[in-house]
Amino acid sequence: MEMKLSNCLPSQKWCGGGAPFVRQVNVRFYPPPSQRLLPLPASGKMRHRNFSLQNKRQQTKKINIERPDADLQSSDAVDSNTKNMSKQNLSSSNQEISIKENVDTLTEAESSEEISYLSVDSNEEGQPSSVHLQDLIGMIRNAEKNIHLLNEARIRALEDLQIGEKEDLHGEINILEMKLAETEARLRVAAQEKIHVELLEDQLEKLKNELSSSRSSEENVLHVNNSVPLSDNDSVKSLSEELDSLRKENILLKEDLQALKSELTNVKETDERILMLEKERSVLESSLSELGSKLAASQEDVSELSALKYECKNLYEKVEHLQTLLAKATKQADQAISVLQQNQELREKVDRLEESLEEASIYKLSSEKLQQYNELMQQKMKLLDERLQRSDEEIQSYVQLYQDSVKEFQDTLDNLKEETKNKALDEPVNDMPWEFWSQLLLMIDGWSMEKKITKDDAKLLRELVWKKDGRICDAYMSCKEKNEREIIATFLKFTSSSTRPGLHIIHIAAEMAPVAKVGGLGDVVTGLGKALQKKGHLVEIVLPKYDCMQYESIKDMKALDVVVESYFDGRLYKNKIWTGTVEGLPVYFIEPQHPGKFFGRGQLYGEHDDFKRFSFFSRVALELLLHAEKKPDIIHCHDWQTAFVAPLYWDLYVPKGLDSARICFTCHNFEYQGTAPASELTSCGLDAYHLNRPDRMQDNSANDRINSVKGAIVFSNIVTTVSPTYAQEVRTAQGGKGLHATINSHSKKFVGILNGIDTDAWNPASDNFLKVQYSASDREGKLENKEALRRLLGLSSSEIRRPLVGCITRLVPQKGVHLIRHAIYRTLELGGQFVLLGSSPVPHIQREFEDIRNHFQNHEHARLVLKYDEALSHLIYAASDMLIIPSIFEPCGLTQMIAMRYGSIPIARKTGGLNDSVFDVDDDTIPDQFRNGFTFVTADEQGFNNALERAFNYYMNKAETWKELVQKDMSIDFSWDSSASQYEELYNRAVLRARTASRS
Repeated sequence: MEMKLSNCLPSQKWCGGGAPFVRQVNVRFYPPPSQRLLPLPASGKMRHRNFSLQNKRQQTKKINIERPDADLQSSDAVDSNTKNMSKQNLSSSNQEISIKENVDTLTEAESSEEISYLSVDSNEEGQPSSVHLQDLIGMIRNAEKNIHLLNEARIRALEDLQIGEKEDLHGEINILEMKLAETEARLRVAAQEKIHVELLEDQLEKLKNELSSSRSSEENVLHVNNSVPLSDNDSVKSLSEELDSLRKENILLKEDLQALKSELTNVKETDERILMLEKERSVLESSLSELGSKLAASQEDVSELSALKYECKNLYEKVEHLQTLLAKATKQADQAISVLQQNQELREKVDRLEESLEEASIYKLSSEKLQQYNELMQQKMKLLDERLQRSDEEIQSYVQLYQDSVKEFQDTLDNLKEETKNKALDEPVNDMPWEFWSQLLLMIDGWSMEKKITKDDAKLLRELVWKKDGRICDAYMSCKEKNEREIIATFLKFTSSSTRPGLHIIHIAAEMAPVAKVGGLGDVVTGLGKALQKKGHLVEIVLPKYDCMQYESIKDMKALDVVVESYFDGRLYKNKIWTGTVEGLPVYFIEPQHPGKFFGRGQLYGEHDDFKRFSFFSRVALELLLHAEKKPDIIHCHDWQTAFVAPLYWDLYVPKGLDSARICFTCHNFEYQGTAPASELTSCGLDAYHLNRPDRMQDNSANDRINSVKGAIVFSNIVTTVSPTYAQEVRTAQGGKGLHATINSHSKKFVGILNGIDTDAWNPASDNFLKVQYSASDREGKLENKEALRRLLGLSSSEIRRPLVGCITRLVPQKGVHLIRHAIYRTLELGGQFVLLGSSPVPHIQREFEDIRNHFQNHEHARLVLKYDEALSHLIYAASDMLIIPSIFEPCGLTQMIAMRYGSIPIARKTGGLNDSVFDVDDDTIPDQFRNGFTFVTADEQGFNNALERAFNYYMNKAETWKELVQKDMSIDFSWDSSASQYEELYNRAVLRARTASRS
């Protein structure tokens, strides 16, 4: 758009004082430059605005001077509008989103307005030109109208709002959003004012130049908007004042802009905090619901417990009442007895008095009667003489009979002595150690396998040894210095029929303490075997011959001159058989002649081909029993390593004649199940196609894999695990590790029996690893062992009463390594000492504890020994005041039993066998005589801290109670006797069922 305007510059006097100089100018309005004010996005962030002042100056030559009063009015309007807008925003915080949309719309309209820049052309004579102010004033008025429209739009938007009640947190958010909107408006006004100030500064500079060149001219005052006169000096002065005010306002706006930016940052932080609070609120709500359910359950339990307590109280009262009545009745009975005795005495006295009275009455008779009485007495005396004579004759006959009887008695006595002597030869000899009988048994089996005696003779001799026959003992002792042929000849003299005294039990296992031990399995095989042996059963063990065994613990070890062949991978392999005794038990060691050197790897487990190694061993073990023609009653296999025995026995060896036994399988830890591709099962001769079925050996989580533990559960007659609580836990999805469905389907033959400990090997009264032996009745040696351990490990001994906390374990996740790590630091915080003995097969756990060990290397109250040391473990048990077992799950656990045997109080989590053997001292629901330690339920630091701190409190502040607790724990019987009796009962029932089935 082009238009022509007539305009006059302020009048100035020329040197000559002539008429005013007037010129005609052409004014053009140009569209605005490309740089525009952009609306703020809804998120509250401002886009960067790029105002190029240099380009604007190149496009503009002359710009009209705006009146000061217009600027002041505009500024006041902006301020008032800003205040109104702030108030409106505060009242409409709940509907800020719609207001932002209106603001963006109006901003778009405002940015689309044409802000024209004036270009003034000089006339031909090059004289100074004047600038028209009307268009600049119009621009400001348009801006005021836009602001007014913006406020009106906001007011209209506010009228449509329905303000609802919000929570305090949402109110705070809305207030911050209002401040954000207010910031957007101020930023837009500040940007416009900034452009306006820059333009005015440019105008002022150019006007100064024009005024300096036009001082000689004198003109009248310009008429702007109906000819309003203004002097040059007043215009310049007012313009300067306006510029100063605008600069100040610009500075204030910049400060406000910075403040608003900081508020915007706070808004963002508040948003993030709100999100976090929302998440925490949801977590707290879920936790609250769980706690509510637990509280409801606990309230039910409390109500039941209160009812039981009330009933118990009534029963106690009744018992006390009955005891009182019994005491009274007893007292009355005693009194009645004494009265009866007195009555009896009185009756006797009365009888005697009556007799005396009768005699007195007789004496009072007449003399005639006395005479008659005397005559009668004489007659009686005569009769007595006759009887005396006859009695002498009878006595003579009795003497003769007596002499005959004495002779007969002597003959009988001689006969009895002879019978007793013969019987003594048949009775068991109990003064010989078990190693002696095991050695005889292995010697006889060796003769049989080497074909030096017949199988029938071997069977009869084995039964004599089994019964501990004194004759065979005496025969061996008399000819043990002779050669083998003479010994065999002597033994064959006793091959007569005998009666079997007990069961024949063979354990096939991968471990046996102390010769080959990794975990509790080795202790169970030895401890249970010895306990069953003491009950009169024949117990034998079959083990792999590892190259890393403790051979010094094997007595009389020798290789048999026999080779047993077994099938594997499509061919036959030879196996060398060794015998020896371990802890008095006869043991067969199998050494495969296989190129893979299955048991010559320097370790028991952890090889890539463990599945092949132990499936091979399981088949060779059964082949050995078949070759030796043994007829065991029970074959007991343990864990996945020998779980193959069950399907191998029924599928392959029963048809071959090894059919006398029932199979017992014990799983010591369902974490390890021995899974592999189904094709690998064919290596040991089993039919993978036949067994890879859901009801047999197919793994429950993969159709193409087999599970050896599942196979043992399916094919065994008896299935056990190592504690009653663990037997319940493995019936669940979490505890059964995928086998819970199989266990539940075979629940009739599944039972949990708590393990025991070998009280001969773990006995502080005879333990050679200890500095000083001690017992429950004499515990002074425990303190000396504590000092010995401190000296050995370099710990401080300055405070004798400082509690020592021990931990002996494998460092695997199952054992709660995070709680063991926490226990080290917490024990030191409580003022105790900590000793850890153990190592980890998991590399990152081993490295972590190595770092902790290095950190405490020179610490006076903490020491970590990251290896297994049998001797040191005995000393730690004896020296520790407390021993921690914070297991995540624990099938049985022997550590807590050994600790109590040595007077170290256990701090254990209630799971598996720990729940069956450790009972909290503060649990009122447990009888006092069974409370023996400190327990916690949740596997977290808070639960562990509670148990540890209570133990420290008892130790430090209740010394007498602590001593009584130590004595009680050391007196508890954790031997294998009770557990062995339970196994014995299971064995007998299985054998009885088998014999009954065979008869039918």
